[in-house]
Amino acid sequence: MPTKRPGPTLADSRPRSAAQRRRRRLTALLVLAVVVTAGWFGARYLIQSVASPKCTITAAGSTETFDPEQTGNAALIAALSVKRGMPPRAATIAITTAFQESKIRNLRYGDRDSLGLFQQRPSQGWGTAEQILDPVHATNAFYDALVKYPGYETADITKIAQRVQKSGYPEAYRDHEGQGRILASNLTGHSPAGLKCRLDAVKTSVTPQRVASDLAEQMGVTSVRPGERYLTVTARDTTTAWAVAQWAVARADLYGATKVAIGERAWTRSAGDDGWSSGADGTTVTINLG
Repeated sequence: MPTKRPGPTLADSRPRSAAQRRRRRLTALLVLAVVVTAGWFGARYLIQSVASPKCTITAAGSTETFDPEQTGNAALIAALSVKRGMPPRAATIAITTAFQESKIRNLRYGDRDSLGLFQQRPSQGWGTAEQILDPVHATNAFYDALVKYPGYETADITKIAQRVQKSGYPEAYRDHEGQGRILASNLTGHSPAGLKCRLDAVKTSVTPQRVASDLAEQMGVTSVRPGERYLTVTARDTTTAWAVAQWAVARADLYGATKVAIGERAWTRSAGDDGWSSGADGTTVTINLG
């Protein structure tokens, strides 16, 4: 009869040496590290891909959050104050008023015939409905009314906003002065690198000439060289450069901007919540479009 070969024993299933056991443990740790790392980056991408777009603005130790539409409109309001040579306080008053009246949205409706960012009324002489729905016209009309009151720079926000707007709820303006001040400080260039936006991937993008035209109309900056998918702006000083740079970030969702650089610092659309890189400031701003 043939001799029956014995089956495997418990000893046969064990590693044959301490070196083998170490190799197995090392392999298991490496596999675990790869899985954890992939899971982390995958989870981060998933979170960022489903999170709502937002812009975070910080100044003087306070932080506020707005959506890209609000921030883009606030940037236009602040830019027009820079173009007109008005102090940052003017932008604070205007943005505060717009926040109370429309949440800084260009509304096509309102109480009675009120319209637009400031809920101005055609029947009260602010312009036609079409004009009021043009944010540039509406903001200039607000500033035209504001400068008629000497001392507005130091006036109480409720009193001066009420003089311009003649609102039925004048005390409500005071509730939003903090938001208005933070937005104005950043968007007029007085709080560098205080604005960052987390945005969706670029869906549409405008031409560099369109951005240059808006920059000239809204901020009065014309020292612009458009390229194929970018434009370079030379500002007169670092404050103006930061006003341009943060205007571009605030309106990046509208223009399809992917990167804004000032000197050695840059905001990139793909950075999510990371904000501006470190480096030296400058007076040259480059805006890249998708």
